[in-house]
Amino acid sequence: MKKVLALLLALAMAFALVACGGNTNTETPADTDNNTSTTDDAAPADNTSSDGVQVGIVLPTKEEPRWLQDEASFEAALSSAGFTSEVLFSQGKSETELSNVEALLEKDIKVLVICAQDASAAGAAVQKAKDAGVTVVCYDRLITGTDAVDYYITFNSFAVGVAQGQYLIDAYAGQTGVPLYLYSGAVTDNNAFIFFAGAWSVLNEAVANGQFVVENCPSVDGLGALDPDADHETLAGILGTITTNWDFATAKTLAEGNLVAADASQKGNVAILAPNDGTARAIADAFTADSDVTSYVITGQDAENASLKYIQDGKQSMTVWKNTATLAETTCALVADLLNGSTPATDATYNNQVIDVPSVEQAVTVVDQSNLADLIAAGSFSQSDIDAAQ
Repeated sequence: MKKVLALLLALAMAFALVACGGNTNTETPADTDNNTSTTDDAAPADNTSSDGVQVGIVLPTKEEPRWLQDEASFEAALSSAGFTSEVLFSQGKSETELSNVEALLEKDIKVLVICAQDASAAGAAVQKAKDAGVTVVCYDRLITGTDAVDYYITFNSFAVGVAQGQYLIDAYAGQTGVPLYLYSGAVTDNNAFIFFAGAWSVLNEAVANGQFVVENCPSVDGLGALDPDADHETLAGILGTITTNWDFATAKTLAEGNLVAADASQKGNVAILAPNDGTARAIADAFTADSDVTSYVITGQDAENASLKYIQDGKQSMTVWKNTATLAETTCALVADLLNGSTPATDATYNNQVIDVPSVEQAVTVVDQSNLADLIAAGSFSQSDIDAAQ
């Protein structure tokens, strides 16, 4: 973190020597499909587009707190580094995502940072960017089935899944026959495959040795660890039966249906693999409402304030914190290298079914009742924001 901040400050000083004006922030009105915010900072002369936008950023939706946090982090980091940027939201629609990219290309952007709504469908959008000579950076979600991507900035998604699965195993250490309910993210999101594969890499052994009994996903019966690349089709079949589509209502309805189909012996004290915080809260509400469920341990990720409140209240067991400010700062450092003609440093590769994409990984942190108070005291989270969360 300190190294990234030092880099950004150094860049800001360097660009100040060639900048031709002060910093102003403007925001254009939202239309029915997306919201736009533009930072009109002075830009290095060699990289200034005709519309003053160097970096175009496309995020999935403004309806989830996670992506609003990313927007704020991008705007702060890029502005501090002296870059101009524009952020657009696709609002859950691949066609809006495509039109967003087209709108940014018309502004002669040099770098496109995109978090895809649909990992496969986004291929058409990034191909247009590559054809226009724009460097494409996948942000947090890898775009699959295309060679039109240059870099990938991500948290270690496999490690997220491992942390979730291991948390359930540790919570029920020494017990056998614990009912286990599995849920996943959207089948259109490559990360959902990696999250689940990570969790299943440890859970499969716990199922095989009798610690857990999977109650809602017979397609995992007898399966060992799965590789998100080599076993993609197998994972697609599994996720297709347990997907929440990253949607709260879908998650709750799916959980309620699972509970209706289960008898009392399949309930009691249960373990629940939930893919992220929003779905975790929805699934937890469904299990809480079932009188045959005496207690549960449930996972999550993103450290949303509403879920931190659930953790404090004992309604959600854990979340995996992915510090989006750090991810945005790392992305800005990579963008700085690109705009200055340098080759960015990477520390991993991810295969997107066509090429191995040079990548930069960020670490993740498990948060539960044992360390949440310390993280609040350290300033990582705000108690007032948690209290105000809905």
